[in-house]
Amino acid sequence: MNARFRDLLAAEWMKLWSLRSTPWAFGVGAFAVLGVNLNAAVADYRNYPHYARGIRDLFVPIWAMRDAFTLGGAMVFMLATCSIGALVVVGEYGTGQIRTTFAAVPDRRAVVAAKALVLTGVMLVYGALVAAVSFAATQAVLSGRGVGMSITHEGAPAAVAASALLAPVCALVGFGLGALLRHTAVTIVTATGVLLLLPALVDDRSRWSATFLHALPQGAWRRLTEVGDSPVPVDYPWTTGGAWTVYAAWSLGAVVVAMVAVHRRDV
Repeated sequence: MNARFRDLLAAEWMKLWSLRSTPWAFGVGAFAVLGVNLNAAVADYRNYPHYARGIRDLFVPIWAMRDAFTLGGAMVFMLATCSIGALVVVGEYGTGQIRTTFAAVPDRRAVVAAKALVLTGVMLVYGALVAAVSFAATQAVLSGRGVGMSITHEGAPAAVAASALLAPVCALVGFGLGALLRHTAVTIVTATGVLLLLPALVDDRSRWSATFLHALPQGAWRRLTEVGDSPVPVDYPWTTGGAWTVYAAWSLGAVVVAMVAVHRRDV
């Protein structure tokens, strides 16, 4: 890594934290995710004695893991991290600061690469913290009924990692859309449609619709956080390798879209 690119990384780091919305977005996002997941764990703690025998037999690991990373919590997490990713690029276009950036560094691809690397690094740490705290807190609650999971349980480390990596994946999706659309509201609405609404509109009853669902970040996350044997048969299952590939493809594709959009379009 040459000195000039290190300077670019340092500049992008300062830009990220100079946005007033950044600390609030991180804090509110984490608080909301943990609140949703803990609420599910507390509800199961209270209701566990009244559950049917079949549910109690399957509670660990299936339901315990679902409390650690609920679908509602994941949706909040996706929207929050995607919004932060969008603001990294849209905010600079909105203020006009991007003109100064490109005047100082004509190599636009290098600027996009620096932004993407800083965003990815920050989101990796953020995602890991939120996922780890969510897992530990919810399982601590469930342990009061003797149904809390250990991180050493089969499948638990991969599920925690998948939830942590959801942060950089969705942030990069927002980043790519932001570079393409260059408008905060339009970017967030589009990202909401792609990350949240499309999975809700598509079912897995046919091979084609199931494949489409699996190819979305939310579908990949669902597969990667599955532990144990599902009580409901799955007609068109997806492999964990395929789900990890979806994560990688969306991340890489978003960066490519951002580079092409920034390079070819005028400021």
